[in-house]
Amino acid sequence: MNRVLITGAAGALGTVLRQKLAGAYPILRLSDAAEMEPARKGEEVVRCELSDAGQVDAMCRGVDAIVHLGGQSVEAPWPRIMQSNIVGLVNLYEGARKAGVKKILFATSNHAVGFYRRTRTIDHTANARPDSRYGLSKAFGEDVSFYYAYKHGIAGFCMRIGSCFPKPINARMLWTWHSYPDFVRLVRVGLEAAYTYEIVYGVSRNTRMLWDNSNAYRLGYDPRDDAEIYAKEIEHQVFDNPADNLCHGGNFISPDFTGDVSKIP
Repeated sequence: MNRVLITGAAGALGTVLRQKLAGAYPILRLSDAAEMEPARKGEEVVRCELSDAGQVDAMCRGVDAIVHLGGQSVEAPWPRIMQSNIVGLVNLYEGARKAGVKKILFATSNHAVGFYRRTRTIDHTANARPDSRYGLSKAFGEDVSFYYAYKHGIAGFCMRIGSCFPKPINARMLWTWHSYPDFVRLVRVGLEAAYTYEIVYGVSRNTRMLWDNSNAYRLGYDPRDDAEIYAKEIEHQVFDNPADNLCHGGNFISPDFTGDVSKIP
């Protein structure tokens, strides 16, 4: 890999990668719609709005691999989700195709499968059960990644990210937490392993895991952190709404929910 593009580089996870991947590859191209710090040695900084196909095409030129963190990162009204996570995503994959990009690491989300009950452990073969408009856009992105992997030869690495923060802050994160160091480890696997299309979970090696992440381990991912060290501080921090404590998606379930909790499969 000579030039690696990171979209959403002004965000929390983009900032982590900017710091931790510095010097790992000859050039990091950093992109965001927001303003960023000036380029340092081995960096290129590009302002880009993902909904603008022309800007995206220019951003992708000369790139070997993309770590796609850009777009809307939480639940939002449909117009915002559509522009950022649907239109913007298609623009990115089309720009990558035209530019001859070899790999795209897509930051999908556990919310693409958030409507599974917590009584069930799921793995990379779990079919989409999105819990929100945001989760639905991520499920769409996984299918886009599949299509471009097998139709156009762009290797796809879909990371169903759990809760990526410096430390877990509630009981749910005792199994969804993804530490920053483990996040960087997973990205390095996605950039360096050989594959055509894979789905993995962005999660640390937590004692209370409800996701079988053996597919990521098979590819070389070796997480070192475990949320259990924070258990006494946070295991009492559960959600007020019963539906949020019932499903993998947590508090993405209850907003706008008008269904029957008993019918959630």
